[in-house]
Amino acid sequence: MRSKLAIHVVGCHAEGEIGDVIVGGVLTPPGKTMMERMINMEAHYDHIRQFLICEPRGSVARHVNLIVPAINPECAAGAIIMEPTEYVPMSGSNTICVATVLLETGMVPMQEPVTTFKLDMPGGIIEVMAECSDGKCRSITFKNAPAFAERLDAALEVEGLGTIKVDIAYGGMFFAIVEAKSLGFEVRPDEARDLAILGEKIRKAAREQFDVVHPQFPNVRGVSIVQFAMPYEGSGKVTRNSCIVSPGRSDRSPTGTGTSARMAVLQARGLMKKGDTLIHSSIIGSTFTGKILDVREENGFTSIIPQITGRAWITGNHTYLLDPEDPYPTGYMLSDTWGVTPTLKQ
Repeated sequence: MRSKLAIHVVGCHAEGEIGDVIVGGVLTPPGKTMMERMINMEAHYDHIRQFLICEPRGSVARHVNLIVPAINPECAAGAIIMEPTEYVPMSGSNTICVATVLLETGMVPMQEPVTTFKLDMPGGIIEVMAECSDGKCRSITFKNAPAFAERLDAALEVEGLGTIKVDIAYGGMFFAIVEAKSLGFEVRPDEARDLAILGEKIRKAAREQFDVVHPQFPNVRGVSIVQFAMPYEGSGKVTRNSCIVSPGRSDRSPTGTGTSARMAVLQARGLMKKGDTLIHSSIIGSTFTGKILDVREENGFTSIIPQITGRAWITGNHTYLLDPEDPYPTGYMLSDTWGVTPTLKQ
């Protein structure tokens, strides 16, 4: 057996969404901040993402997270999130997977009944509280970076639909949030393909028409995900949604950053306040619980501090190898599964 690479990965999913974790075989990219490391990873080491996410070793339904040493000395570890078509500052399901793997592999010592630690992420320092028993991480609760509504009821021109209204909000990446019922959807599993196709069309239109930029990170710009949202049922009640991950598929989890973005919009509309919760259900029925920990006003700018709670499960241990004669060292993408935009940040 010959191999040019040997990358060690712990398989994991959070409420159905795959968020595998690289624990060996990849060196830390350079950078003075986690954001710089993420940018360098994308610019110079993207073959790792392609190798693991593209076929024949991966799939469009997979995310991969690289564990790296923390820059901030208060943090137990750092992580870089690699999604099918982009690198993102923050992801809720991936954070839950990373935290679970760190604890259940012993990379972070587990304390029962609760283990607390911090993660150094490109989007900010993330405080983690894990409920643990019998050597198992039962749930992960994390305090997310600030989320905010960028604009409400924005008019968006979409080919074949005409003008629709969307809310644009940041919860770790930018979301375009659409009322599902206004487009005839109930967010059911049998609607998944239609939601994916339409969601990708809306995402591309939103990226073209709304040049949204994070006030702290100028490289974080443009809508990454479209969320089809059912009506908010009230604090503590289950509300269904589906977030369409580029290049066009439903997130199997309720989406932690999407829950954060939705709460920012609901707060801006006066429908949620500090202390209220949003139990978000995914298209497969799994749930995350979101809570508004605080609402902050600064220089006329409003943001919320979201908290997200969810669960993850380890699915296996894998070592991925690259034969020197393998004709697909960085894999390939076909439109039957990868849609019509199988490249970074289109």
